[in-house]
Amino acid sequence: MASDQEEDEFLSFSDDEGDGTNSDSDYDDDEATQNAESEVNAHQIGDFEHNQQLPDLNEVGQEYAHECEVGPQHTSGISDNHSVPFLFDLNMPTQQEFPPSPIHQTETEQNHHKPRTPRINNELRLEILLFLLLRKEKHSDELIHGTNRQAVIKFGYTRKTIRLIWQRALAHKAAMDSYFYDSKYHNRGRKRIQVTYESIASIGMGDRTTIIDLARMINLSPTTVWRMGKRKQIKPHSSPLNPGISEECKMARMKWVLGLLMDYSIPNDPTYYSMYDFIHNDEKWFYLTQKSQRVYLANNEPFPHRKGKSRTKIPKFMFMAAVARPRWGQDGQCEWDGKLGIFPFTDAVAAKRTSKNRVKGTIETKPIKSVNQIATRAMLINYLIPAIKEKWPPHEGEKVIYIIQDNAKAHILQNDQEWQQHYKQDGFTLILTQQPANSTDCNILDLGFFRSIQSIMHKKMPKTVEDLSGAVTEAYNELHAKTLSNVWMSLQYVGNEILKHKGDNNYQLPHNKKKYFRR
Repeated sequence: MASDQEEDEFLSFSDDEGDGTNSDSDYDDDEATQNAESEVNAHQIGDFEHNQQLPDLNEVGQEYAHECEVGPQHTSGISDNHSVPFLFDLNMPTQQEFPPSPIHQTETEQNHHKPRTPRINNELRLEILLFLLLRKEKHSDELIHGTNRQAVIKFGYTRKTIRLIWQRALAHKAAMDSYFYDSKYHNRGRKRIQVTYESIASIGMGDRTTIIDLARMINLSPTTVWRMGKRKQIKPHSSPLNPGISEECKMARMKWVLGLLMDYSIPNDPTYYSMYDFIHNDEKWFYLTQKSQRVYLANNEPFPHRKGKSRTKIPKFMFMAAVARPRWGQDGQCEWDGKLGIFPFTDAVAAKRTSKNRVKGTIETKPIKSVNQIATRAMLINYLIPAIKEKWPPHEGEKVIYIIQDNAKAHILQNDQEWQQHYKQDGFTLILTQQPANSTDCNILDLGFFRSIQSIMHKKMPKTVEDLSGAVTEAYNELHAKTLSNVWMSLQYVGNEILKHKGDNNYQLPHNKKKYFRR
């Protein structure tokens, strides 16, 4: 009987409330009452919603007794027809697994695919107003009866929207104003933070070198400052170190620019000479490689490993380049590219001893130890003059050509004794001319052509000094004549800025329509 008592306590019911005894007659006397109470208890214990159908407790009790196979010693107090209260069944789905009833679904869940009414635009707002004006009563501002209903049916907007458009038109008419149908939808959302020009310009240059520094100084987030750059409210600038110019140098720069202008065109319509008889000549160091080279790699591609003997002593060669202005035909075709050549200051020297790289006597390319007047004079006489005679376009009679170079000490002047013996040859008269001092912007090569050559040369990735000489020559020949022509046009704009700033170099070269003017 102890087991019966424990089973009864587990099932949460007793034979008789008030005493702790178990008797078979209690179930026979009030069986209907116990069945009703068991249904109530089952409804309270089970986790069911309102109006949800309850399982048949009699069937559940019989299945429970059959599965447990209760013996005679356990069924003395429970009859075969007695219903066991429903507690839980692990095989039954939980409440969340039952499909929700459509009665309890909200209107938003049932109609979440309903398209929204599109926002009315300015053109449609004007069309609605014209529709209403055509249905206005004569000599009155009232609409004909049913007009609003027709507008709602035709355009698909509410009566309130139609009425607001009409009332807005009446207000403009009363104020004797034209109808302004633009909406204020563009003013929606959070307003942008306004940053004035003075708040940025008053900050020191050292305190706004990065976006984070500038954001900290004006009390904004770095993302906000970055968006200001995208909206062109601020702009990055790399400040170069320009040479200092004295007052005498400023006067020399202005005289040099005025000498390029035609005399009869001043001052009404200043016009530059064509400069087809000018040759710009200059020197530049070209390094074998850069300290840092930017490339794009595939996802799993290994990083390229570059190495050299020293980062500060990268092999380099000095080259002398000479260019003239390209010639273009009437049909837009290039008749002459204006390239006279680029020549390295190198010597072919035989190796004095054997090493792991070459045997004794191998011819090697070595840079000239000192580029002085002797070297530049030999370069002009032995390389530049033959190139001019070979490549210069055909001409009639005596041709005077001005070779413009900077004021470096290594350059010779026109009165050089050895140069005087060679400056007149085969109908050419070559005159050496010096540009103003500290005026790299007055030379075609320094203005942009050397930079273009260097960009192409580094793409070839030369490995040895012999490859460097060939890479520079190939880059010089591959550069298109249009690039050189654009630099010659930029020289004229530089002359304009020099005159505007009275010979100073404190100017920013403006963007111009080079392609348009070239055509």
